[in-house]
Amino acid sequence: MNVVSRFLRFVQGDSQADRVVPPTGYSARLTVFTAGAMAFLAVFAMALSLAADRLADRWSDALARTSTIRISAPLAELEAQTWAVLTVLEQTSGVDSARALTDDEQRALLEPWFGPDLPVADLPIPRLVEVVETAEGYDAEGLRQRLAAEAPGAVLDDHTRWRRPLVEAANGLRLLGWVAIALILASTAAMITLAAGSALAANQGVIKVLRLVGARDNYIARAFVRRFTLRALSGAAAGTVAGMIAVALLPRAGDEQAFLTGLGFSGLHWLWPLTVPVLAAVTAFWATRIAAFRTLGGLR
Repeated sequence: MNVVSRFLRFVQGDSQADRVVPPTGYSARLTVFTAGAMAFLAVFAMALSLAADRLADRWSDALARTSTIRISAPLAELEAQTWAVLTVLEQTSGVDSARALTDDEQRALLEPWFGPDLPVADLPIPRLVEVVETAEGYDAEGLRQRLAAEAPGAVLDDHTRWRRPLVEAANGLRLLGWVAIALILASTAAMITLAAGSALAANQGVIKVLRLVGARDNYIARAFVRRFTLRALSGAAAGTVAGMIAVALLPRAGDEQAFLTGLGFSGLHWLWPLTVPVLAAVTAFWATRIAAFRTLGGLR
């Protein structure tokens, strides 16, 4: 209850102390604009980070439990080796299901590179077998040895070499987004520090008079801290709303284009941008407080 009352007093302010801080002017416009612009950028950085997180999960889930067996053999032996591979997979612990892709499915996989008229039946294209693992998974090395004995033309690809770089890239994008948010907050603190220092320097005469009548530095600093914190909060709130609207208006695409799209928020993730004005206000509070006491100490 004490915290709530202190917060309410902080928001309500002191009309006498507020006269120390100019209500308009360069420092006021700079604070509001900086907070709004940085909040707008922070929303996009947050959207990038959360989208990269979803992308990493999707790639990891899609590839973690699937494998592919490529069978390269003369046409006369291809069918026999395919059945041998399927038989081995049926007897392998940790394999949930396995099936050989049809010619139409293989043609669909190659269509983006070679066009729709690729004569799959007339070309020496390896037969592909799709393997779906159970939650426990299978012994990849043991499976390779059995395949080498039963079907010499079969090669197991457990997607490890594909999955790891993709997931690492997505995790790197996620980290980049949070680093960008940290840099945005640091830039906001720097700009507000400059604006607060400028406002304090411009009111040296008023500050000296207040000290002569007994005002303490805490009283003077509190007025600046309150005014700049509320300015940053209002500017950041406006920038956050604009950023959320811009993210919501981004075009959406189908699953076939999901690699290049999906930058946005989903479900409860829409609540994350609401933390941006709070972070901006906290940053402004401490930046202004430090700048105020440093400047007031230099005016003695």
